[in-house]
Amino acid sequence: MIKARRAFPLLVGVIAVVLMGFGPASDAETIRVQRARTGRVCGDPTVRCVTSVEFQPNDMPFQIPKSGVIWESEKFYAVILKSLNAKDNCTTFVSEDERLEAQALFPHNKVFSDRCAEPGNLFYTNTNSNARFMAVYAGKTRAEAERMRARAAATGKYPGANVRRMSMGFNGT
Repeated sequence: MIKARRAFPLLVGVIAVVLMGFGPASDAETIRVQRARTGRVCGDPTVRCVTSVEFQPNDMPFQIPKSGVIWESEKFYAVILKSLNAKDNCTTFVSEDERLEAQALFPHNKVFSDRCAEPGNLFYTNTNSNARFMAVYAGKTRAEAERMRARAAATGKYPGANVRRMSMGFNGT
């Protein structure tokens, strides 16, 4: 009987460890699931982006699989080149001609601009919802972004250029 009393705490400990394995997902499993729903950003417009969604020319494309309906991009840095006040006004945005002019300055970094958040359009995180913007892809690190900010400022066209870490979301439902 004494041996059974000493073994009981050990048995409880073993059962607890086994049951924890059937509990909520571990951090590694959660990260794996999150990665599976996060698409890689296609920041260089001269390189083909393999994705199932047809993006508008002003959009920053990212990889979305054929079965993807609600998807988010990986985080990346952008340099905001221009911002317009557009409180509840879907007709205010940076023109495509202006975006193309900026794209010519940064041929290997996608220049993109947002539009009103409507079903099927991309939405961008870490931006002002009362503004429309034009930005250029600036890489995955803060150092890359600062170099791009300096390049943008050096053109003389974007003196207020600022760095922003962001991602995009897509809801194709």
